[in-house]
Amino acid sequence: MTIHSTHPFADAEPDPVRRLRGRLGGAVSLWTAGEGRDREGLTVTSLLLAHGEPAHVLGLLDPDSDLAERLLETEKAVVQLLSWPDRDLAEAFAGTAPAPGGPFRMGDFEQTTWGPRLTSVTAWCGVTLVETREVGWSVETTCRIDEIEVGDEVVPLLHRRGRFLRLDA
Repeated sequence: MTIHSTHPFADAEPDPVRRLRGRLGGAVSLWTAGEGRDREGLTVTSLLLAHGEPAHVLGLLDPDSDLAERLLETEKAVVQLLSWPDRDLAEAFAGTAPAPGGPFRMGDFEQTTWGPRLTSVTAWCGVTLVETREVGWSVETTCRIDEIEVGDEVVPLLHRRGRFLRLDA
């Protein structure tokens, strides 16, 4: 057995853009669309709110994700901010943790006009798709905010450098 001074799974030639993106960090959101057996979701940290009349949310989605496909079909979605207790759910929707029966079975969801909403979230918005365009390896998704609810803040779920972080305010 050999003891190495470096991480055994470290990339021999690390991608500097990926490393910089990891250092930005951000709040973890869950985007959901569809209904019944045709609902999909994806954990997203690359998002931005644009204030205005109307306000918009922009997100960078995986173009090969089931959520991106469902959003293009329905043109509606729920964007919800996750909290610290939701980290296992976030991993499941990211596809990095097992979810027997699917990730929607890991939480209590209610159907809205825009898609499934996790009932425990305190900040969410219902959105309508305005446009998409390919940017790098992502699809930039611009959505108009139709309804928004911001309740009491709970311990937010943050993500930075590949790890979930807890910010106690």
